[in-house]
Amino acid sequence: MQTTTEHIQFRKVMGRFITGVTVVTARAGDEVHGMTCNAFCSISITPLTVMVSIAKNTRSERLIEKGGVFAVNILSETQSYLADRFAGRHKDKEGNRFEGFEWEPAVTGAPIFTGIQAYVDCKVMKAYDGGTHTLYLGKVVASHLDDSQHPLVFYKSRYVGLDSYKAS
Repeated sequence: MQTTTEHIQFRKVMGRFITGVTVVTARAGDEVHGMTCNAFCSISITPLTVMVSIAKNTRSERLIEKGGVFAVNILSETQSYLADRFAGRHKDKEGNRFEGFEWEPAVTGAPIFTGIQAYVDCKVMKAYDGGTHTLYLGKVVASHLDDSQHPLVFYKSRYVGLDSYKAS
């Protein structure tokens, strides 16, 4: 895909929307994989449903399709290194992005990292074509939060803190 001025402008505009940072993980059999994702939101309370947007033709997309499950790890402010690793910024770790990180299997078997702020564990309900991405709706089968953690936030293509949040 060729980058145009229109694409660059769109990325800049979207960069002004502050987002939390997650790592979406998946499992099929013994195979695990994950990717950093900030396109995540809640969809419904009944049933408990979330949506993630996963780039097409990636290991993560293939594994979610194969296994039918995914977990959304909502990262804490100290986990920017984990976010960078799962965004593919550490090429020497592409063979095993999980190397050096502690994790446990969730109810579905999808990996949940230690030290995260929260997670939702999901079974795929539906998938939709979203252009360059596949939009997955996941039925939440388990969730957890750690109120002692503060969020990792992304704004204007970098991680930022929430100092005002910490003061309240």
